[in-house]
Amino acid sequence: MALVVATALLAPAAVVHATRVGDVTHLQGARHNKLVGIGLVCGLNGKGDGGKFAPAIRPLVQMLANFSNPAAVEELKDAKNVALVSIEVTLPEHGVREGDALDVHLTAIGAAKSLVGGRLFLAPLQGPNKKDRRIFAMAAGAVEVPDPKSPTRAVVRRGAIMERDVVHHYISDGAVTLVLSDVHASWAMAATIAQIINEDQSAVGQSDAIARAVDPKNVAVTIPPAERADPAAFLARIESLELLMPASEARVVINRAKGTIVVTGDVEIAPVWFSQNGLTIQTVQPPFDGTPENPVVTESTVAKLDVSGRPSAKLNDLVAALNRLRVPAERMIDLVETMHRTGRIHARIVYEDP
Repeated sequence: MALVVATALLAPAAVVHATRVGDVTHLQGARHNKLVGIGLVCGLNGKGDGGKFAPAIRPLVQMLANFSNPAAVEELKDAKNVALVSIEVTLPEHGVREGDALDVHLTAIGAAKSLVGGRLFLAPLQGPNKKDRRIFAMAAGAVEVPDPKSPTRAVVRRGAIMERDVVHHYISDGAVTLVLSDVHASWAMAATIAQIINEDQSAVGQSDAIARAVDPKNVAVTIPPAERADPAAFLARIESLELLMPASEARVVINRAKGTIVVTGDVEIAPVWFSQNGLTIQTVQPPFDGTPENPVVTESTVAKLDVSGRPSAKLNDLVAALNRLRVPAERMIDLVETMHRTGRIHARIVYEDP
């Protein structure tokens, strides 16, 4: 994995646009659904599963029979150009219509060494619910391997064609719920959003409050009776309302798969001494400038934190120091997690999905 890419606190900059309600929330009901299936990739130039891998040979026998070209299992013992793959398609969060084309992700199941140069044979896709056996899409097409280091994982661009609509419903009993993104979820933010909505509706003659913060992540909004004939216009108005952002909660967002640490808010770290595999970290408040009797010695394995003009060190000081030492992503994330567990980092850690 490459060295960590750390995004620390940004200096004040020109505002491109104000933050809107729709920037930090989504409607409950909007979600990324999955379609799944099993299929065969052909044309692998001898790098497939091989004739001894029965789970791949059985569907190959069935496929040939379906096209009036039956073959026995023993006749396919030298079939090395075919691989059994799992198929996955992610549907857009706002649904999809019949005829839409979506990307298909493939993963080799058996002994295949590579999917390079292959082609996915037509395969049906279903939802993950075992009780729902409807076919939602059909997938087929030329295989593309984006990462040469992972030749058994591949993509078929726009290879899944929807056979059914998947439509989400957002309104229930005349109300919707605005769901805050994880990085913005807090009582302060939920209360701010509810207040902004109520103030906007008051300005257009709505006397009763229609929005309330249910918890740090959810804001319930009742659609006024006069707006229910055209809820799209009302929801568009709500999502476009500008927010006066409350003070940012101090958070550290970690994505292990990508090797990233993102620091938001003003994350402080307490005095700490840390050593791991030859790496030594020490912070002192106030910073120590050294004396003739105790000079400051610079070593390549020691990260010096610059806290000039501030009463305490910040996490972005530590991140910057570790980056200068070219500390690998895994070690940097381990260090941050250890410091958090011991109470040395005054912030909440949030983990991002890969």
